Amino acid sequence: MGNITPPKPALLLIAVSSRYDEALAWAEQHTVSKYGPVRQKSVAFDFTETDYYQPTMGTDLKKQFLVFDSLVDPGTLPQIKHTTNAMETEYARQHDHSEPRPLNLDPGYLTLAKLVLASTKDHSHRIYLAEGIYAEVTLNYRKRGWRSSDWTYPDYQRDDFQEFFTCCRQTLRD
Repeated sequence: MGNITPPKPALLLIAVSSRYDEALAWAEQHTVSKYGPVRQKSVAFDFTETDYYQPTMGTDLKKQFLVFDSLVDPGTLPQIKHTTNAMETEYARQHDHSEPRPLNLDPGYLTLAKLVLASTKDHSHRIYLAEGIYAEVTLNYRKRGWRSSDWTYPDYQRDDFQEFFTCCRQTLRD
């Protein structure tokens, strides 16, 4: 029998997607007010791997990753997902965009071994956490690189995304 121990703190990562630069800036400002300073911020990558979001978010989407200074308990991921969902709703109400969902915030966490994303949707590869929130290991780190799974989103398999995650992982390691 193994000893029960608390999890090691993880880097909070929030993927911010929108076609509006002002939405990306708003998301950074509001997540910083909630989670503290940003440790690392990616460029705003072109988000072209899927048209899944086009009906609700429009075209020409960008995706940017924010990683925060303060480490989080991985067990708080459900509360973080509820908070980011509320932020999405708040932004949509405050701004007059034609799309019903002009901002998407996808929280997760990064450890030395994996990148985990939160979701409100259940699938065979997701584990229920609490409060209607599921988690999936989107990428795992082994043999000096990120490894995807059958369910890993195509954009998370991109080299430029993974280079950013590797930089984040290195700051956690240091």
